[in-house]
Amino acid sequence: MDFVQRTVDIARRNVAEGGRPFATVIVKDGEILAESANKVAQTDDPTAHAEVLAIRDACTKLGTEHLTGTIIYVLAHPCPMCLGALYYCSPDEVVFLTTREAYEPHYVDDRKYFELGTFYDEIAKPWQKRRMPMRHEPREDAVDVYRLWQRLNGGDRRVPGAPAGQKMV
Repeated sequence: MDFVQRTVDIARRNVAEGGRPFATVIVKDGEILAESANKVAQTDDPTAHAEVLAIRDACTKLGTEHLTGTIIYVLAHPCPMCLGALYYCSPDEVVFLTTREAYEPHYVDDRKYFELGTFYDEIAKPWQKRRMPMRHEPREDAVDVYRLWQRLNGGDRRVPGAPAGQKMV
């Protein structure tokens, strides 16, 4: 099967049905494990991006939050939310089929605090300097929740079974 073409076809069908132009296909062992179009317009859920929906489905099917051993095909370079989800689930590879620069003359989805062209710079700022107002209210009982988690997990701080990170050289 041509997984790249499948990704394009899902996105095309979604647009024809009134959805947004994004799709994701997750492949494991040469077979489609999960796939989704972007469903934000259909569900009024701003987190219903194709990557997030497909990741949720794949993880449920596998019974794990880790997608090691998979290749994930996405129509466009992932937005920051989806990029974070992709990093978090640890696929073997992500293949994207177009860049923001290529599709921007045809589609823009900027928001009050979010413009793709500046968001990566925005998120790199200290939280006090971001455009979206944020306030820190320190609570020791909030930290206690993490202490409890560590205690219940044998003193380990790492999530059991999580793929180890690779040191950058």
